[in-house]
Formats: sequence, C-alpha cells, structure tokens
Amino acid sequence: MLDIPSFHAIAALVVTIAMFIAFARGRMSVEIVSLLTIAVIAVGLYFFPLPGNKPTDGLALAFSGFGHYALITICALMIMGRGLVVTGALDPTARVLGRIFDFNLQLGLLVSLLLAFTLSMAINDTPVLVLLLPIFVALAQRGALPASKTLIPLNAAVLIGGMATTIGTSTNILVVSIAVDLGLPQMGVFHYTPIVLMASLVALPYLWLVMPRLLPDNSVVDAAEERRFFTRLRISAESDLVGKELKSILSILPKGIAILDQTLGPIQPQQHLRISGTHAALEDATRVLKGDLAPSWVLDRIRRESSSKGQDIMVVEMTVTADSRLISRTLATSGIADLYGVAVLGVHHPQRLIGEKAQLSGGGDLRISEGDVLLVMGLADDLYAFANADSLLMLEGARELPRRSKALLAAAIMGVSVFTAAVGIFPIAISALAGAILMFVTGCVKFDRVGRALSAKVIVLVAASIAIGRIIDESGAAQWLGELLSLGLQHLPPALVLAAIMLFVTLLTNFASNATAATVGTPIAFSIANQLGLPAEPMVLAVLFGCNLCYATPIAYQTNMLIMSEGSYEFKDYIRTGVPLVLLMVTTLSFLLVTRYGM
Repeated sequence: MLDIPSFHAIAALVVTIAMFIAFARGRMSVEIVSLLTIAVIAVGLYFFPLPGNKPTDGLALAFSGFGHYALITICALMIMGRGLVVTGALDPTARVLGRIFDFNLQLGLLVSLLLAFTLSMAINDTPVLVLLLPIFVALAQRGALPASKTLIPLNAAVLIGGMATTIGTSTNILVVSIAVDLGLPQMGVFHYTPIVLMASLVALPYLWLVMPRLLPDNSVVDAAEERRFFTRLRISAESDLVGKELKSILSILPKGIAILDQTLGPIQPQQHLRISGTHAALEDATRVLKGDLAPSWVLDRIRRESSSKGQDIMVVEMTVTADSRLISRTLATSGIADLYGVAVLGVHHPQRLIGEKAQLSGGGDLRISEGDVLLVMGLADDLYAFANADSLLMLEGARELPRRSKALLAAAIMGVSVFTAAVGIFPIAISALAGAILMFVTGCVKFDRVGRALSAKVIVLVAASIAIGRIIDESGAAQWLGELLSLGLQHLPPALVLAAIMLFVTLLTNFASNATAATVGTPIAFSIANQLGLPAEPMVLAVLFGCNLCYATPIAYQTNMLIMSEGSYEFKDYIRTGVPLVLLMVTTLSFLLVTRYGM
C-alpha cells in the first residue's frame, strides 16, 4: 500500500507542477518563472525547513544552483561556442555547404543534417544552430530548398547530435551530474555515443526524406531585391587572376558578382576591376579573387587601429541624406578615408533608370547622390563620427567582421578541451573552464562581449532546475513518485519500463523545460531502478534521452523558438513532424538500451 507523501513532498510537487504550467502557458518569461521558483523554495524552506534542517539550510538549497559545477561548465561551453562563431572558425564549412547545395539540393540537405549532427556532439546546440540558421536562410533566398522545409529537420539533427555526448547539451551535463550525486559512476564524454549513433541511422532518413514533405512551403516573395553595391576590386600581386584574360575568369567568379569592365589583354597586378554585387558576394569576391575593395593603406590602418585598441572592425550601411556634403562628390574627392579613417567598400544606387555600365562610365568615378547607400568599414567610433559629420543615416544590420586570424586558434582550443575531457585527462568542468579562459586570454572572445556568449535565460533556468531537483529528492517526493510509477511498471518487461520513463520525461520536456524535466526525472528513474531491481544506468539514460526528444512543441527548447519565425512555422508544424520522430526515437532507443545492458 502506497503511503501518503509528506507535507514537504506535496509542496515540492505543487511548486514543480506550477512551474511546468507557467512555462507551458508562456505568459511570463522563463527568467521570471525560474526566479520566482527559486524565491518560493527559499522562503518556503526558511519558514518550514525540512526535518533536521535549519532555516538557513533552505536558503543554501534554493540558491545552490548558481554555484553548481554543472552551471559553470555550461557557461564555459557557451563561451567556447561563441569563440568559434566570432572568429569565423566554421565559415569554410559553410562555404563548402553552399557549393554542395548548388550541385544538388537533396545531397546538400543530407550533408547539412550530418554536419549539424556532428557539430552538436561537441558544441552546445544553440551556437551550432545560431551559426547554421543564417546560412540556410541565405541558401533558401538563393534558390535552395525553402527555409520552412529545412529548419525543423536541421534543428532535429542538432538535437539528436547533442544527445550523443555528455557535453552536447546542458541537459546532458545536468543528468550526468545528478546521477553522480546519486551514486552512479561518472560517465565519459562518449560513454553512450554508440547507442545514439545507431538510433540516428533510423532517425536521419526520416529527417532527410520524410520530414521536409510534411512541412509547408512558407516562402515569401520579397519585392525588394537585395542591395547591389558598385565598387572597384583592386587586384593584388598574389591573385590568381594576374596574367589571365577577363573572359577566362568568368567561371570562377562568386555567385552574384558582375564585372562591368571590358578589359582587353591580360589582367595586371594592382589593376582595378569595376564590379557590382551584394554585400555577401563582394566579401566572397575579395576572398576568392584576392583583391581589396578599398585602398590598401586605408584597410591596413583600420586593422592596425583595431589591433592596438582591441576593438572589432564593423561593416555598416549608411544612407546619404539631403544635407550631406558628399552629394555630387566622388569617393576620391570626398576625403572620407583621410578625415575619418573609414573605408567605403561600395555604393548602392537605388531606383536608377540607367544601367550599371552607364552609372560607372564617363570618367570612371562614381558620383554620390541623395538616397545612395554606402557600404562602410571601420571601428565603431569612427563610423559614428563619419555618419554624424557628413549627415548620413546608419541603417540597422551593422555587423562585426570575424576575427579570422583567431579561427584556427579557437578551433584548436575547442578541440583540445573536448579531447582532454573525452580521454579522461581532466573532468569536463576543468577542461571547459580552461578552454574558456584560453578563449579570453588569446582574444578569441573579448571580456566586454561575454554577455553575448552567455544566456541569462539558461543560467537562471539551470539554477532553478537544480533547486527543484534537490527539493524533489530531499523532500521524499522523488521516492514517492518512484514507488507510484513502480506499481504500474513492475509487471512490464524492461523495454516497456524504459519506454514509459522516456515518454514520461519527453512529455514534460515538450511542455515545460528539458532542464527541469531532467532534474526531476533523474532521481525518479534512480528510485524506480531500486524498486524494480533493474540497473540504474540505463534508467538514467532513458531520462537523458527523453529530455532531448524535444521536437513536438516550439516551447520545448530554445532552438525550437529560434527557427519559428525564420520558417514561419505554426504550432501544428512541430506536432506533425515531431510526434512521429519522438515515437520513432523512443522505440529505437528503448530497444538499444535493453540490448546494450542485457536487461
């Protein structure tokens, strides 16, 4: 006969359910709900302490999550992931991906899914998706598969890959750390990776061949074309174009680049080619053709200033207003570089009735007109001074240039950190912290930009989840729930026990927080294992896997929300594609766990 739970156990369950409901309703932010949960636990345990505890012990329990090594590890991994993004360490991979999509759309999607899966095994899910998301949106605009048909499969591949290692997601780290606290041995980085890899052989074909067909085409035809900038490409002596005829280089031009010259004879070093293209295409042109879009002395000065001041180089678009002194001047006569230390990379002429060639003919230099958009590179202070002094309107969308000189260093730091944790040289908390420190010391991530690497939502959510997990465990609620579930599971075969636990946790993670579901589900699974005499490790892994099966609702995980607006998704899109994937993964993983542990 099951006993009635204690007062503290009932209160712990009520607080947990209330938090789940608040997350699911979405009327308050995750941060507010998390902080309120911590506050309720702290106040409640102060006035009604657990048996044998002092009032101040409740405060320590409520706020213990902020100092928990799992949270520190998560923050360190976020910082290292940020280092890979801001240094452009993964940009070469993105360029290769674009070429594959140009060759074959289906092959491009398959390679993308495999890439997302692989990257998320070592890098936190959110940085991987943040990196890949703009790539896929841009590919869709260039005629690849619509973003609405690729982003949900891509997100699912990231989540499955993140499930494959203990460092793939913050949830995995939480489950493993709680399991260690409960008495299980520490799991290595690749402890259960073979199980997930085998399950992915079943899941990835569904993501590749079935899921895109279940999703609508939400493409929107944008009447406003992307801006094309007219500029001069200065050919360096190292360029592969030197000595070649103009007609022979047309095949290697980046997509979207048009050459406006009719040059006769071979191309010479320091020759200027008049070209036009979008901002992204112009960047590709400088890399592929090995040239500059502004005088080298200006670019070198900007780079020296950036290095000496420790500031990032930015590229912004500025509109010329009616009061600007630049109107009717050319770039050569404007003195912009001398006066402000910035470089104009190109000029966009909106709604001109004459063709591109006519705009650049008659003497060669562009004359600036009201309404033109300048593509300008420089340091932030210099850009603002230029805009204010010459009556220019800075448009939204300013971005920092990647610190490409640090790309290999950032990749090496991440690789060494993962390797040392994988082979057991250091605990993951130490290797991640060391990697984050190296990212700071080497300048891959700057101290004043660390806020962009860390997510306040994740920090307070993890802290609240740890507090919930502890109160569920120490109040006896987990033990009582384990006894309740074991009554219904005691006559089921091990595979169904694992599937039931996984589905239970999956339900929680899709309508609340996967971190919270992890901290609640792990002690429950441990208790059920003790009740039924089953090994605890596969039960804990069932919780870990269930927490990662967050495909069926947009509120299940933050990456689900990131893709919602870009893909113009509705709630039903997640249900239509996510529920079959959840059932597929639960069935496959349950079978693999039973086989692996001989249950």
